[in-house]
Amino acid sequence: MHRKPYYSCLDMTAGWRRLVGMESHEWNERTEEGKRFFRANFHGNTWRIMTTLKTDPDWEILEQPSEEVWRELRDVVWKKYQRKRCPWERVASIDKILGDEVPE
Repeated sequence: MHRKPYYSCLDMTAGWRRLVGMESHEWNERTEEGKRFFRANFHGNTWRIMTTLKTDPDWEILEQPSEEVWRELRDVVWKKYQRKRCPWERVASIDKILGDEVPE
């Protein structure tokens, strides 16, 4: 069975214009409840952010993420952009959601 190749934000051989599929960005933080994991998926020009605890196998979708979560995601995406692993448009889309001025 032949499968189509999957391109993500990390695939530099395809170039930015040929991105197909979903980009996923992950980070974690320590809370009083324990270690909390976050995953942000960018697909179809929309962001979907999910979270779970290390002890919980189920992911919870954050319908309205807090500004703090958006800022953490921006930091993760910014670091990937600096390493040329993500296009500038991802950083700009988060800035737009946060209401920050988007530098050109």
